[in-house]
This record gives sequence, C-alpha cells and structure tokens, in this order.
Amino acid sequence: MGGGGVSVPVRITRDLFGLDGKVAIVTGGSRGIGKAAAKGLAVFGADVAILGRSPKTEETVSEIQALGRRAIFIPTDVGDVDQARSGVERVVREFGTVDILVNNAGIASVAPAEEVTPEEWDSIMAVNLRGMFFMAQAVAKVLISQRKPGRIINIGSIYGIVGSEIGASIYHATKGGIVNLTRALACEWARYGILVNCIGPGFIVTDMTQGVREDPGLKRAIENRHALKRFGTPEEIVGAVVFLASDASTFVTGENLFVDGGYTAW
Repeated sequence: MGGGGVSVPVRITRDLFGLDGKVAIVTGGSRGIGKAAAKGLAVFGADVAILGRSPKTEETVSEIQALGRRAIFIPTDVGDVDQARSGVERVVREFGTVDILVNNAGIASVAPAEEVTPEEWDSIMAVNLRGMFFMAQAVAKVLISQRKPGRIINIGSIYGIVGSEIGASIYHATKGGIVNLTRALACEWARYGILVNCIGPGFIVTDMTQGVREDPGLKRAIENRHALKRFGTPEEIVGAVVFLASDASTFVTGENLFVDGGYTAW
C-alpha cells in the first residue's frame, strides 16, 4: 500500500488483489453487503473484525474462521462515538493493527419529506454519516500513529447523487454527505498514505430493499431504471471492495465507484 507523495512500485502478478497479512474492520457485517464484504476480504487473505449490533454476526465470524482466517465480532453501535472508538481500540489489541475499514453500517426510513421528524433525522444521521465519520477518524488515528498506509472504503449509494420519489430524503442526505466526505478525507489523509474511496451500490437484494421488492409495481419500475433491468446481489459488490482494499488500487483515492447495474448511466 502506498505512502503519501511517494511513487509505489506495483508488480503485476496474480497476487495484485491479495490481502494476506492485512487486518480489516467491517461495520454492519451480519447480512447483506457487509457480510459479503467481510467474507470476500477473508477469501483474499485478510483477517476480519466485524463491528455491529446484531448477534447474527457470529454466523459470519464462524464462516470466516472456516476459511482459515482470524475473525472476531465486537458488539458496537457505530452511532455512539465512544463505542466506535473502543471497538477500534479492541481490534488493535486483538490483532495489533488495522489496515482496512469498510464503513458499511447504515439504516434507512421511508417517510414523505413533509412528515419527517427531528428524531428520525437525528437517528439516521447518527449512524449513516456521523458514525461513518468517527469510525474513519478512529481508524485513521491508528494508521497515522503507526506510520502506515491504509484503506477506508465507505459504502454509499446511488442515492448519493440522484433523487427519488419514494420518501427517502434523510437517506439521500446522508449518502450525498458520504460522497463529499469521502473526497474531503481523501485529500486530507493522502499525505499519510491513507486512501479513502466510496462505493455506490444500486438496488441490492438485502433486508433494506425488501419492502420495495414486495411491491410488484415498484419493484418493476426500479428494476427498469437499472440498465441491466434487475437488482444486484451483495456478492456483486465484493469485487469493488477487494479492488479498493488491495494493491490493485494504489493510485485511486477520493473516488465514488458505482456498482449499480447501470442505474446512473442513463
């Protein structure tokens, strides 16, 4: 992984995407994109710590351990800054370091903008944007103190750059914030060799999109907005995660990589 202001020789080999010896943190890894990302990083060689609120995450940990990698679950509400910081500190105690953060934890609600309450606004902002920032900050502090480069991968959304009529205004606001936060952190932390990027998934088959998929008319309309005319799967996000975590992306920072089946191509 590259250092700030220094050219990095990269050998073009089959190991370009290898993550052997790296330690990754994935937030919200009990299901969906988080679970797929955690397992994908392990397949490519990383040890993984999953920070989240669901006890179901233990299943993901067991699956990673079955791959021969070290894995732990640290119960964490990333919307609570103290918990986020203590979670990262425990990872460092357990593994000695951290190299990669996949900032995946997120929540959503659907309500007409004119009916959104301050409580709804605050709860979604606390996890999706505030929590993401302070997780990134905690990991960056470790990397800076250890004088080592690293990767921060924020999971955004197509809704970070487009609007919709489904009543997800707060979610749009958080995801738009993530896009520009990614750019800002990439510029600030480049001098430390910390590469910060964002992935913008389209509609993925997860618990979060279940309500949409259960409405035949809405499901069909949203499928048709994707050039590929379908929802994606969590596993289809893994390639982008591994790419941004590996030496295949040493000259990539501040980017918003869409994995959206062509949703934003129109």
